[in-house]
Amino acid sequence: MQCELKPQEKSSREMMMGSDAIAHGVRLCRPQVISAYPITPQTHIIETLSEMVDRGEIPCQFIKVESEMSAIAACLGSVSAGSRSFTATSSQGLAMMHEVLHWFSGARMPLVMVNANRALGAPWNIWCDQSDSLSQRDVGWLQIYCETAQEALDTIIQAYWLSERILLPVMVMIDGFILSHTMEQLMVPAAEEVDAFLPPYQPQYFLDVDNPQSFSAGAIPDGFYQLKKNIAKTMEDAGDILADGCRQFAERFGRTYEQVEAYRCDDAEIVFCCSGALTGTVRVAVDCLRQAGHHVGLLKLRLFRPFPRRDLARLVSGKKHLIVLNRAVSQGVGGTVSQEVRAALYEEDERPAIHDVIISLGGKEVFPEVIEQIAMRAEELSPTETIWI
Repeated sequence: MQCELKPQEKSSREMMMGSDAIAHGVRLCRPQVISAYPITPQTHIIETLSEMVDRGEIPCQFIKVESEMSAIAACLGSVSAGSRSFTATSSQGLAMMHEVLHWFSGARMPLVMVNANRALGAPWNIWCDQSDSLSQRDVGWLQIYCETAQEALDTIIQAYWLSERILLPVMVMIDGFILSHTMEQLMVPAAEEVDAFLPPYQPQYFLDVDNPQSFSAGAIPDGFYQLKKNIAKTMEDAGDILADGCRQFAERFGRTYEQVEAYRCDDAEIVFCCSGALTGTVRVAVDCLRQAGHHVGLLKLRLFRPFPRRDLARLVSGKKHLIVLNRAVSQGVGGTVSQEVRAALYEEDERPAIHDVIISLGGKEVFPEVIEQIAMRAEELSPTETIWI
């Protein structure tokens, strides 16, 4: 049964926490099932959604569960039955979902999940880095990282648009506490505007007694191989499909998003690469460095899966230094994002020197001055070693 929203006459400018912004984004997408388990710093998202459901603002089923594993499993069941669904989690909660994340992508089930980035233990830590989501980079989910609460709200809408077209799940990341618990002024779209962009969910495949189908059944090796090959092909195409969706979104709502967003890069010799809310700090540092006469730029990596190789290669061509700021480590290799960047640029003739920098693990504070100091040391940094800041 399709949910119905109370009409909203026009878009409104609101001041709200990042978690509440996400909840409003979910509300506007008209989910039919929400199932999640509270975990810091994601809890506010689910608390707000549960209040919306209780007030009748989201006429859907809210399933209370006893763990993150149960939450993602409940969503697997609801999507299999043909319902637009939502969940959210963080850190150890995302790790607990690991097994079912594979089942979701392997079964070609569309879902949007928000992960409030938070460090994985041990030691115990509730602050933000990207170790939780980047540890799930091979589970077949798309991954999108948000810099602001406005971007998070908009990305929820874009993620449903994309997921239901390609039949793969999408994970949307926000920085725990930095975005989830801080206030921001943003635009909340009108319900009818979102309806025009994101039509009512019409599942292509679902459990139906009148048309029996099987999901995630056993497969012989040849069939298993072909299914995984099909997923890989869809992932390769997903970036272009998302780009088309972002263009349509910009035409309707006036806000533009790119897979890799370049800031002051045209004549830059030194370029930083990062994702999430850290981007704002680096943006300030780049402005300060520019005022001092240094040719420094920034690449914001919004889309991580599928990895935007072509856009990245185009934007760094001719640059001298590319400094990758990592908030997750692949122990024994170096920064997780650095490895992806190096692989993406390996075949490029004019690739810059790629510097692997580990920064802000476990929520370690980063100030613009720290970024400025890294830039001034670019000539001293060795591309063959990992730099811990």
